[in-house]
Amino acid sequence: MGVEEQRAGEFYVERDVMNELCLDELARRRTHSTRPLLKERVKDSLRCSVPKLKRSVLSFVPILSWLPRYSVRQDALGDLISGISIGIMHLPMGLAYALLASVPPVYGLYTSFYPVLMYCVFGTSRHISVGAFAVTSIMIGTTTERLAPNSNFMTLNGTNGTEVLDVVARDALRVQIAASTTLLSGIFLFLLGMIRFGFMVTFLSDPMVRAYMTGAGIHVVLSQLPSLFGIRTGRFTGPLSQVYLLIDICRHLPETNIAAVVVTLVALAVLITVKELNIYFEKKMPVPVPIELITIIGATLISYYCKLHNLYKVAVIGQIPKGLQPPRSPDVSMWGSVVGDAFVVGIVGYALNISLGKIFGQKHGYNVDSNQEMVALGLCNIVGGCFQCHAIAASPSRTLLQDSTGGKTQVVGLISSVLVLIFILQLGTLFEELPKAVLACIVLVNLKGLFMQFKDIPALWKSNKVELLVWLVTLVCTILLNLDLGLGASIGFSMLTVIFRTQLPRYSILGHVPGTELYLDTDTYEEAKEIPGITIFRSSTTMYYTNAQLYLDALQEKSGIDVGKLLMKKKKRDTEEKRKVKKEKNEARKEAKKQNDVNGYLPNRTFHPEDKGDVEKGSPDLKLNQTAIALVDRPINGQVNWAFEQQGNGFDQDSKTGIHGDDHITQTSSTGEEGEMGRTSVNNTHTIILDLSTTNFADTATVKTLKNIFLNYRKIDIDIFLTGCQVCVVEQLSSAGFFSESIPKSCVFTTIHDAVLHSLRLHGASDVPIIYEYALDLTCTTKM
Repeated sequence: MGVEEQRAGEFYVERDVMNELCLDELARRRTHSTRPLLKERVKDSLRCSVPKLKRSVLSFVPILSWLPRYSVRQDALGDLISGISIGIMHLPMGLAYALLASVPPVYGLYTSFYPVLMYCVFGTSRHISVGAFAVTSIMIGTTTERLAPNSNFMTLNGTNGTEVLDVVARDALRVQIAASTTLLSGIFLFLLGMIRFGFMVTFLSDPMVRAYMTGAGIHVVLSQLPSLFGIRTGRFTGPLSQVYLLIDICRHLPETNIAAVVVTLVALAVLITVKELNIYFEKKMPVPVPIELITIIGATLISYYCKLHNLYKVAVIGQIPKGLQPPRSPDVSMWGSVVGDAFVVGIVGYALNISLGKIFGQKHGYNVDSNQEMVALGLCNIVGGCFQCHAIAASPSRTLLQDSTGGKTQVVGLISSVLVLIFILQLGTLFEELPKAVLACIVLVNLKGLFMQFKDIPALWKSNKVELLVWLVTLVCTILLNLDLGLGASIGFSMLTVIFRTQLPRYSILGHVPGTELYLDTDTYEEAKEIPGITIFRSSTTMYYTNAQLYLDALQEKSGIDVGKLLMKKKKRDTEEKRKVKKEKNEARKEAKKQNDVNGYLPNRTFHPEDKGDVEKGSPDLKLNQTAIALVDRPINGQVNWAFEQQGNGFDQDSKTGIHGDDHITQTSSTGEEGEMGRTSVNNTHTIILDLSTTNFADTATVKTLKNIFLNYRKIDIDIFLTGCQVCVVEQLSSAGFFSESIPKSCVFTTIHDAVLHSLRLHGASDVPIIYEYALDLTCTTKM
């Protein structure tokens, strides 16, 4: 065996044909695993040392790792500018997203303070901006309104007998529900992160997540329409709630508050115009214009001096208490009612965090630990729940702003938290006259990024229609089934598409490309030609219990050999032969008895010579029947089927065949009638090679299917070889008892080319009823 370099771009290889046994011997397969035993791994995980303790502490509290190495000269200025910009964005977004969560606005400011500080300590991403976000806020709002609807807080006015809404009691209960849901969500995430369950987000495909965010954005828009038009509508929960809400909005449109509509139009015009200018002049301005903060300041002044609330009934955010609230333990008795909502909120928030974190981590060249991110987000929600915050997530708009303004570390979060704290302690009460319509406009304008994801539809139509179907189904389910049921249905449908893809793989017949050792799909490549007598079959996906029968059906269809029919015909012919032989024996006995009566006593089972001749007269017919079976079975003419004779190499190692350049392999045999020498199948197949290079595991159904293929095709004298098996697949086949005396390990070959050469050598004897001349023009020479 050797390798000789000929010239640049070409190589010359001379080696023996490799089956699995030869490969094990050549590569010196290990008899034991190099991986430590489970007992040793458990001991190592429980063993404590100073370096290990230090690594554990630094990984659990990342700020201890990056803060001592913080470069003031390189990072401080960018972090300061970015922190101020993000803090300014937190103020209007916190107030606006609190309304989405159906809690008083000040609790949105708390959400922009406590969890942000926690993430600076425990988070691993340097660029994402966590805090209040529209999607998680609307999910919390759905839960709070379901458990604390307005109808539960209507009281009768003793003066005129009308119903009055007890806003204070309603808001207090909703804050408690939001805090309990947030705390439970944080516990879920923290526990999952501690058991290293961060990989679960991989089950959320990118098209599904983007479509879910877009559907949630539509929920946000519909929830803000009443504030934009200055009307009051009912609250709806459960499937089709958004349809009922839209109908209710249309029903109340005659009650539109004109002043609120004017405020809405002016605010939208200002926000959209300045935001587009920020994008247009992005490269010329060091930081974008904080139009959200300018808008709420201007709207508050106009509302205060024009008395919009008193004179025109424009809804305002109302009282904002000064100072921080003390921590409170959430009501654990509510957990049974919000457990499903808490889990969904946590998973959605984590999916947002890790997707944005991975994107910016790859952009700036650092790793984001998915498990630590889950722990960090869980701790943020746990601490936030104790301080009456609602669930948080990373905001795409704030994250993009942080990156564009030069933020490089988590110090940005610390600086923005300081600004939010100043606003809570001193400035919050100044914005009590801020119209809710302005906050609704801020929410809508910042949803632009979500709705830009509708551009995914034409892109997916061109690239992958299955993922487009996932995108559309997720969007529809999210809108019609609400956010919690919609997420479950979307994940289920996404999983079904994976199953259907494995159920409908592409099955191919491979052919040899002249001048190479390559075997490619004959339907795709014109130069790929089938080798006469050899069928090479490949599936585009792994074979397992859901598609094992489909694999078998496709093999029969592609090879043109219906094993079931052939075996039935063979069984029928065997039965007829046995019946005929039995009939011949009975007739012989009767004839012998008749002769005994005529000629005297003769011993039992003794025949006259003429009787024997009569029996032998049936032999040609019997032989003719056996020859007719050749339509089903290839006669081996007394020769041994070497493919199954030896457990060892399966071929004569001393005989060698060189194939190089324009050498030809010619197989000849004596001609004869097709009924005598031909094959049952129209294509004269004597070997089927199964390429299992796409298989990554072998379950019970796979082992059983492969066994049936070997045994059934052997009955009609067709050899089966396996190629491209990964080590784990061979080990699983061995453990399942697949290999035996009838199915030796030597039928597994390293490459398709090895199996082809072995088959040609095996069936190249003169007794093989196949006549063809086939040239293998290869740049590699193989010895057998």
